[in-house]
Amino acid sequence: MPLDAPFALARFRNGEDACLGLVAGERIRALDTESLGAADLNDFLGAPDWNRLAALVATDSGAWTDLADVTLTAPVQPRQVLQTGANYRQHVIELVAAGLTQNSDRTPEEARESAAKMMDERAAHGEPYFFIGMPACVVGDDVPLALPAYSSVHDWELELAIVIGREAFRASREDAMDHVAGYTIVNDITTRDLVFRKDMKEIGTDWYRAKNAPGFLPTGPFLVPAPFVDEGDLGLRLELNGQVMQDGNTSDLLFDIAALVSGASQTMPLLPGDLLLTGSPAGNGQHWKRFLRDGDVMTGSISGLGAQVVRCVAEEAGR
Repeated sequence: MPLDAPFALARFRNGEDACLGLVAGERIRALDTESLGAADLNDFLGAPDWNRLAALVATDSGAWTDLADVTLTAPVQPRQVLQTGANYRQHVIELVAAGLTQNSDRTPEEARESAAKMMDERAAHGEPYFFIGMPACVVGDDVPLALPAYSSVHDWELELAIVIGREAFRASREDAMDHVAGYTIVNDITTRDLVFRKDMKEIGTDWYRAKNAPGFLPTGPFLVPAPFVDEGDLGLRLELNGQVMQDGNTSDLLFDIAALVSGASQTMPLLPGDLLLTGSPAGNGQHWKRFLRDGDVMTGSISGLGAQVVRCVAEEAGR
């Protein structure tokens, strides 16, 4: 899927290091502190000057190179990663309806109607459900996804990720979008049999063990500026070995981007460059009863944000 925006930010490999780059069409050029006008990416995102970058795109100098000639990596370096659960209306309705059908004599239609009312009530009067991830899990799709040997039920969750701009602390919903710098793609990998604690069920979920193995947040390839993105109508699509598994749209979000930024910022300040994941639509491996295996290839795309290709490998023996 092509990058539709006039330009975007990316990071690309330069030996052992990664350089910040400006992408326009099929070209990329390195951004140093002088051309960026900031000390680093997060400093720039705190007060993004998109006009400055647009002027660089208009120049036709020898600083540009073919995008195909570089290796892209994760486009962001977040200090915090926040994740949102149960945020796609139709997905959650189906999950709740399945439980209602199993535990009562309701018909599937009655269960879905009851679940839909519950979700609409939650959207109107409830709050988003957040948990935290580890920034160290953020990698580019240039890094193979090593599937830990301690489980055979590693799952995919393609998500739109908000990239925070100006610091947000207790932001209102009305002002929340002023704190969004841009968007990127994240595949939130989850080990399903570790989500719920078996040794002490009263504790509930264990998101640390279930979601934070090395490389469990493949991110990118681009950071697309917010002015170029219609966040309320983006198609999300994940293919596993060429077969479509997830096919959703952000129009189905229970809590929109403004509600998520506002809600997440009530507890802790969101810093420039932080990631806020927005939830995943239906079609996870748990639904298909098919989980990730050695040799699998996942292609995740979001309208206008490009596509990432993640290759799965078995974890090395002895790790």
